[in-house]
Amino acid sequence: MSIVGTKVVRVEDEKLLTTGGTYIDDLREDALTGAVHAMFVRSPIAHATITSIDTSEALSAPGVVAVYTAADLDIEPAKAGPVTQPWLASDVVRYVGEPVALVLAEHRYQLADAAELVDVDYEPLDVVADVETALAGETVLHPELDTNVVQTKGGDFAEDTFADCEVVVTKTITNQRVAAVPLEARGAACAWGEDGRLTMWLSTQNAHYAQKSLAKGLGLDIGQIRVITPDVGGGFGAKIGIDPEPVVLAWAARRAGRPVRWSETRSENMVSMTHGRAQRNTITIGGKKDGTVLAFRLEVVQDVGAYPRTLYLPTLTEMMAPGVYRFPRVETASRAVVTNTTPIGAYRGAGRPEATAAVERAIDLFAAEIGVDPAEVRRKNFIPPDAFPHTTPTGASYDSGDYAAALDKVLEAAGYAELRAEQARRRAEKDPIALGIGMSAYVEITGADSSGDSGRVDINPDGSVTAYTGVSPHGQGIHTTLAMLLSDRLGVPMERITVRHGDTDEVPKGVGTMGSRSLQFGGSAIRKAADEVIEKARRLAADALEASADDLELDVETGTWRVRGAAAAGSVSWAELAAEAEPGELSADVWFNELAPTFPFGAHLAVVEVDTLTGKVVLRRIVAVDDAGPILNPVTFRGQRHGGLAQGVAQALLEVMDYDADGNPTTATLADYSFITATELPDFELVDMVTPTDRNPLGVKGIGEAATIGSTPAVQNAVVDALAHLGVTHIDMPTTPMRVWEALAQGREAD
Repeated sequence: MSIVGTKVVRVEDEKLLTTGGTYIDDLREDALTGAVHAMFVRSPIAHATITSIDTSEALSAPGVVAVYTAADLDIEPAKAGPVTQPWLASDVVRYVGEPVALVLAEHRYQLADAAELVDVDYEPLDVVADVETALAGETVLHPELDTNVVQTKGGDFAEDTFADCEVVVTKTITNQRVAAVPLEARGAACAWGEDGRLTMWLSTQNAHYAQKSLAKGLGLDIGQIRVITPDVGGGFGAKIGIDPEPVVLAWAARRAGRPVRWSETRSENMVSMTHGRAQRNTITIGGKKDGTVLAFRLEVVQDVGAYPRTLYLPTLTEMMAPGVYRFPRVETASRAVVTNTTPIGAYRGAGRPEATAAVERAIDLFAAEIGVDPAEVRRKNFIPPDAFPHTTPTGASYDSGDYAAALDKVLEAAGYAELRAEQARRRAEKDPIALGIGMSAYVEITGADSSGDSGRVDINPDGSVTAYTGVSPHGQGIHTTLAMLLSDRLGVPMERITVRHGDTDEVPKGVGTMGSRSLQFGGSAIRKAADEVIEKARRLAADALEASADDLELDVETGTWRVRGAAAAGSVSWAELAAEAEPGELSADVWFNELAPTFPFGAHLAVVEVDTLTGKVVLRRIVAVDDAGPILNPVTFRGQRHGGLAQGVAQALLEVMDYDADGNPTTATLADYSFITATELPDFELVDMVTPTDRNPLGVKGIGEAATIGSTPAVQNAVVDALAHLGVTHIDMPTTPMRVWEALAQGREAD
């Protein structure tokens, strides 16, 4: 019986739950002996000219080893899209939290006091705190550009796009800025060897990208840098690659002649680690009164923060704009603008959740306008299952799907008709606790980078297996998944399989973990390497058994080679083969480069109760189909869905990174920034559905971000639906009690 598809407890968990993981703060490497501790001095002002920096008092503080500013750095600044981003601000600061100086001290407890003594004189400048101010252009953040609009795409719309539509609905909605809030904030430790080579331990999602960034920033050959990723306490996209801080730390370690350790505080993390989302979307949808949609337009304004490091985000939103629908006409346009806020980066879904939120709100708005059940409008406009592979008007090439089946499974599991009947009863009785039912159907792109990944498999002399992967786990259970793949392919028990990752010396080539790419690229690479090892072993086994290689078969139940149909001829084990093999003979190092992205899909239904007297929203149920193809391990698959659902619900109900008009973050601590806990979540009702892809040998699609994409609009739609009979047509996220109460007040005024 194959282990693939069975429930296997994650092999990582025993260590994490007993002795504990090894995170940046836990490192006790010999190379870090005598390390100094680091803290960055950060701007408390959103936009200002730096007129002077005095480090003298800080340098005389107890334990301080050095204080560095931009004037000390002799490395070229980085490019961030069309502008330059300094490693340390020198002339101008452009957001609260931007690093201005670096303090090194013997002990961590000495850092905060010393950092306070760095005297920076700021001359405030006018602030661009939101996209409206950015578009107005009265204040320009980067004068060399003469505009705050750093990227423009599309916008040449046809005049007759909606000419034949009986109903046209337009709405501008906000997909709010959120913080990643990983359990482990950012951290790094670094040391230079006597050979002039840098070793950097880094909390990152992809060691190889970090290695390249460090090399570029420091002006070194890539071979002069080794990056090691220990256990990582969450990333969610915000730990893709590196931010400016690790480059400065590496430079400082070389200048000071001492290893350096850095772990930021939670308060630092909230204002200096990249944020996510931050889009303003104008949606226009038009069609017939029977529910047929004829045209859809999406206009995106992407806030990229002070430095435009992720201009691909609005591009992904545009690509996925039609979602699961076969709209005859689709138009998109986007503008990216800079503001005096923390830079925006990838965040679970990265552009695709924004597209789904826009089109799913559009469908609900259209359904409400024509008085047709939103489920029926969706069914009428889905891409049919016989249309795959399907190329959308925006250029996405969907591999496989059955969107109607996913929605029907969710509606049946939820008892949709009964829910609508209960909703009608409450409304008839004027129950102040309103019932809301919201749904979403989604498709997303995974492995969109199409850059492949590495896999290496070694059979050790004792018959055990060591695998090396270019993907880099940060909580997903990749060790378990890859070990299951190898056990199934090689017939070696999982306890005899070791998976290595996140060390650029051990794994010289790799891409990393982001964009839900790990299994379809990294897993396929490991399988390809295993298959090459099997073919090498076949020849060795043929010699050992004095048989033709064509007659040999691997019995994966016992992990032995034997002659097909001739039990008396004997068998040979992996250990016996490895004992006779030359070094490296039972090894394969491959790069998987079948570079086509996949398109997982699903449908979610949320049930909420809204107290119309207070505005409080309670999520009662969420029913979800998340189809990512064949399931290797239901345990890790469900875990990814649970995490994604929680994160998506959190954005719909709670999370927002807010700034005031002066660019000051008003939700910069966990006392102000609300994120989800088990208290606010019901038991998830997960419905299974499997639609394979033909774009990789495993038939799998990504699952890491899918549930986040589907759950957010389902919950938002549910909140609006709960109040529709009271004149409420839309509430921007997060749907907090205050926003609900305000929407109710406006609805009553409209009546």
